[in-house]
Amino acid sequence: MDTIRNPIEWGMDKLREAGTAMETAGGSIHGVNSLAPVHPAVRRIALADLRDALKKGVDDFAAYRTDVIFLCIIYPVISVVLIQTVFHQGMLPLLFPLAAGFALVGPIAAIGLYEMSRRRERGLEASWVSAFAMIRAPSFGPVLVLSVILVLLFLLWLSAAQVIYMVTLGPEPPVSLTAFASDVLTTEAGWTMIVLGMGVGGIFAVVVLTISVVSFPLLIDRPVGVAIAVGTSLRAVAANPGPMAAWGVIVAVGLFIGSIPAFLGLVIVLPVLGHATWHIYRKVVAD
Repeated sequence: MDTIRNPIEWGMDKLREAGTAMETAGGSIHGVNSLAPVHPAVRRIALADLRDALKKGVDDFAAYRTDVIFLCIIYPVISVVLIQTVFHQGMLPLLFPLAAGFALVGPIAAIGLYEMSRRRERGLEASWVSAFAMIRAPSFGPVLVLSVILVLLFLLWLSAAQVIYMVTLGPEPPVSLTAFASDVLTTEAGWTMIVLGMGVGGIFAVVVLTISVVSFPLLIDRPVGVAIAVGTSLRAVAANPGPMAAWGVIVAVGLFIGSIPAFLGLVIVLPVLGHATWHIYRKVVAD
């Protein structure tokens, strides 16, 4: 019998189906289909492991701070440009969703950092140039596919935020930033928008954390495809719900702090979190 399924469960199934289909397409170009379907084992970790991963992330940043700053400076620059565009185009309702939504594509910005931590761990040369060596790796196709999926989720979040605005404070656009802030903070419709936005945004954040927390480092480290990488990430979160939830909070708080002022703090926060994510992967996924 046909039944009405949970929207989150349905969405995750569709993401897995999309990943499998896109992986097949990518494999025809990059030879991914020839990779052995090995499913890595996952370990349980504790909060102490998160502290150790952050410490190692700071150490990696200290060792290569000039190179990682070069890699990450583009992130706040793009953020400022996009937000300026929002102001110029009069799309104020998307200002906060745009800023908050950058957490959804953060793992893409950290790909080079994962490679640098991997190379440092193995005693290899690590610089902003060598960080792009993974472009020639067999798993670059799956990395690209997973990156596209995160971008699509980011765009879907912006669409959802626009719909939430339309059904609460819309459909007319705000006349100014001051008027918009007043409507948001002093009206019942504004607070409804805040609650709905935080709830829906939280769902997107959980989905992205669940499918990407170890998948990108795994793709860079081993010759696996999108389905195995995402499946391993799902199993890692299922085995460590508490620590992974805590890591999600750490990332969210770090990105928020790094966004003040004008996203400049991300030049430090992003590389530390990126390097630390690599070390969390090494703790969670067995050799």
